[in-house]
Amino acid sequence: MNFDAPTRRRGSGSTKWDGMAPYLGIEDPDALPMWVAQMDFDPAPVLTQAMRDVTETGQYGYFTTLPQMFESVRWWCETRYGWTPQVDHMRATHGLGNAIGLCLQTLSAPGDEVITFTPVYHEFANKIRRNGRVVKESPLTIGADGRFALDLETLEGQMTGREKIMLISAPHNPAGRIWSVAEMTAMGDFCARHDLVLISDEIHADVIMPGRSHVAAMAAIPQHADRLVVMLAASKTFDIAGLRTSTVIIPGEATRERFDSLHRPLDIQPNLAGVALTTAAYSPEGAAWVDQLCGYLAGNAKVLTEGLSAIPGVRVMPMDATFLAWVDFSATGMERDEIDRRIKSEARIVPTPGPSLGTGGEFCDRFNIGTQRAHVEDAVRRMQAAFADLQ
Repeated sequence: MNFDAPTRRRGSGSTKWDGMAPYLGIEDPDALPMWVAQMDFDPAPVLTQAMRDVTETGQYGYFTTLPQMFESVRWWCETRYGWTPQVDHMRATHGLGNAIGLCLQTLSAPGDEVITFTPVYHEFANKIRRNGRVVKESPLTIGADGRFALDLETLEGQMTGREKIMLISAPHNPAGRIWSVAEMTAMGDFCARHDLVLISDEIHADVIMPGRSHVAAMAAIPQHADRLVVMLAASKTFDIAGLRTSTVIIPGEATRERFDSLHRPLDIQPNLAGVALTTAAYSPEGAAWVDQLCGYLAGNAKVLTEGLSAIPGVRVMPMDATFLAWVDFSATGMERDEIDRRIKSEARIVPTPGPSLGTGGEFCDRFNIGTQRAHVEDAVRRMQAAFADLQ
């Protein structure tokens, strides 16, 4: 697979490329989008063939292939993550955003608090608030290795009894922090002490830097399976978010019945194309493509990290996983408005604003490196020029 091959995204209806103007007010045709978690590569060949099979068959009506998708999810978890979920514990949803909403509505009540570790994917807070629940932030610290670290001791002292759910990103978005087995165990034990449901969003589980391994919640803390909900999708890894298809795995019978109390009456069913492409993605051919992708993204991470770290006061957090780099500008001594001006107006780059990801993101931004190496190199040049006076 040639990940350097240019692709046409501008004018295609891509949120990442065509949404800069309506969402962020960036009209510059030379602007480089590094915000939304979409990649810019051609689809994996196995997906192209799967879509071709769908259109050539010409069968767009009701379908019987959902069990095949669940079997592919089971195989993928077993071969890639080291745990074997039961198919009857799986439920399909219209993307993980839909899954989070369903969990919030069935596993908590309006006014209940939901714990998140910030900075974190901004839609966690948005979905919690839209569902009438309360965001309870537990700010991450920076460990000795320069990566995010949990602070459960502080959180313990802040508990009110109104908390019902702990919602985590694993690997963590932003910066791709892979939580260790010890950290997963600590979170599971914490949830057991406070009778919380632990929801593990593992949508970025496949994009892992060489030498690292994903720590699946179910493999790490099977002793807490009854209070655990795991969410998976091929949407980030294979860039098929537009097909709105994901899988929720709930091993605990009581928890699963609560989820089903809304999932079943709403008659939530996936779409034919999403099932076909997810099934194709979770295959030996898909796995081989992902391995190539991860190697390429590691190269992009190296280019961005070395290039931006050369700017005095700028620090790139080491990445274990994902294609989302976390860049800290706090040591430049600049105010937030000045950081934004240099990045957006001078460098003409559009990252995800760090403040939108909650406490801890005030002087940071998230940069999407899931693009051609040439774009990453261009971004480095632009950033070095925009902050040249610091050299």
